Amino acid sequence: MEHVKPIRKCLFPVAGYGTRFLPATKAMPKEMLPIVNKPLIQYGVEEAIEAGVSEVGFITGRGKRAIADHFDTSYELEHQIRGTSKEKHLEDIREVMEHCDFIFIRQRAMLGLGHAILTGEPIIGNEPFAVILADDLCAEPENGETKRTLSQLVALYEKYHCSVIAIEEVPKENIGSYGVISGHEIEDGVFEIEDMVEKPKPQEAPSNLGIIGRYVLTPDIFDYIRNTPPGTNGEIQITDAIRALAQEKRVLAVKFKGRRFDCGSIDGFVDATNYYYQREHQNK
Repeated sequence: MEHVKPIRKCLFPVAGYGTRFLPATKAMPKEMLPIVNKPLIQYGVEEAIEAGVSEVGFITGRGKRAIADHFDTSYELEHQIRGTSKEKHLEDIREVMEHCDFIFIRQRAMLGLGHAILTGEPIIGNEPFAVILADDLCAEPENGETKRTLSQLVALYEKYHCSVIAIEEVPKENIGSYGVISGHEIEDGVFEIEDMVEKPKPQEAPSNLGIIGRYVLTPDIFDYIRNTPPGTNGEIQITDAIRALAQEKRVLAVKFKGRRFDCGSIDGFVDATNYYYQREHQNK
């Protein structure tokens, strides 16, 4: 039986400027904006740990030092609150720091998500890995029966030994903001990808299944990214690289269970804040 390498590593592309949240993001990374009392990036890292990840790589850029500081010990703060009732507020982040090693690498130019992932190749090496886009905040299903999105992708990777991406049904009027897949269903909610289109016009979209920011990728994706020509604005799109991979090898897409918030938009960010406040704080 073929040995399947486990998913131990996860990349977080976090080099973007967060212009939709200016002026808040002028001096603070958008990934550090809080959903209630926890920064957006921490939700993603906790989801990665839940899926079995033990090494997190941040593809970072200028003005992002607060992310590194967040996943490090703050001796002054810890000294000030040690032994007080406030110390319990650091329990979650301490647990994250105990479960993961954190590696930071600079993306020197903003050349698209594909380029960001390729920048992380020295962190990954020759093994399968996950990618989480922190802007997409994925909450666990409320029935409590299923883990969050990345764990669902990892389970499929372990079953089928191939790359897996997350998809959801998208309203027709919003489909032009997504990469969109076409394919045939091989089990409930799981599709073998036949084609992918980046940000199609609504009338040209091959389906209503849009790609969201969760990926499990085999290491051969790096060669496909290297061979992907730049598109609009000179950016290398990961969708184009995965499309080329899917034409030669099996790639799956799964309609994940749970709820996803587009925290790259102000509306989605506010929805996520309200959701987590009501679920975790109002009921205390």
